[in-house]
Amino acid sequence: MIRTLLTRATPPSPFLSPLRFFAPSPPALTMVTLIVATTADPASVGPAAALLSMPGWSPGPSLPDGIESYANGDVRMVQHGRSIVAEDDLDRRWEAFAGEPVAETIFLSRHTAVSSRPALTVHPIGVPHLKEGDALVAGGRPGWAGPPNPRIGPWLRLLKKIAERQGLVPEFEITLEATHHGPVVSTPTMFVEIGSTEEYWRRQDAAQAIALLLWEGLGLGGADGVGNWHSNGDSKKVLLGLGGGHYAPRHMDIVLKDGVWVGHLLSGYSLPMDDPSQKKEQNQGAGVGGTWKQAIKVSYEATKSAFPGGVILAHLDHKSFKSWQKNAITKFLEEQNIQVGKPSDFV
Repeated sequence: MIRTLLTRATPPSPFLSPLRFFAPSPPALTMVTLIVATTADPASVGPAAALLSMPGWSPGPSLPDGIESYANGDVRMVQHGRSIVAEDDLDRRWEAFAGEPVAETIFLSRHTAVSSRPALTVHPIGVPHLKEGDALVAGGRPGWAGPPNPRIGPWLRLLKKIAERQGLVPEFEITLEATHHGPVVSTPTMFVEIGSTEEYWRRQDAAQAIALLLWEGLGLGGADGVGNWHSNGDSKKVLLGLGGGHYAPRHMDIVLKDGVWVGHLLSGYSLPMDDPSQKKEQNQGAGVGGTWKQAIKVSYEATKSAFPGGVILAHLDHKSFKSWQKNAITKFLEEQNIQVGKPSDFV
């Protein structure tokens, strides 16, 4: 009846004219999770194929450069044929192409280690310690760290449970890795990897464990997903790891506890610090050089952006630092108003 009154030839009643300003709002755009796989990597092919064999998937459109896509609810998988670290801005490219904003990005990849030990790993990405002109051996952008996916901590714990359930432990180590490599992304991001040699990259049981991690972690089977920051309850403390080796053992001891969230993890090699005792006499008052301050600041800001409302606590691997390094870092954290947390602060 209202539509009839508004379309009459006679002027509408002034009492009806306000209705012109109450047109329905356009529907909100669906936020999607973007999974990125590559056919160039067997440790990416296996988990992608295992996940796509599970119910609910349908083919999606191909991106202009031939990247294939698949859809399942609000999850999208894209699969390209290049190095996993060579395709920058896939989250932005998907939104521009499909009109769907990307809430988070998850990469499926291989892990390589000198030890050749079989492993299933998760980690944030970035090269915050590099400066302009430094070689980018594995993608990224100098001085950049991607927002860490809040699922990293909860998914490490879920991955451990799945691997134990599937009989992969103790053969496979379940571990965090420190922040490293690209590609460049803008959304909260994590890598999920199989290591550490071709024999294990092609293991179907390892691929199935990763597929189950995504299936259960994203709630594709109908249950609630795991690691959604916006429904995390009362837990607000987020670990920013500083120091230690690539596998962050002292940080991992904390992250394995239920309810702990984890942001960036900067191992010692991502905190380059010039020993002041090695400086020339005229430069000794300049403080501790190197890009360590840049790395901490960039990683802190990226972590803060990924955990809105969170309390970011820097956790130091004290034994990995010399006294002058620890003193310099502690002073800088204080200057930047970055809180420091002890292991007991995260439980």
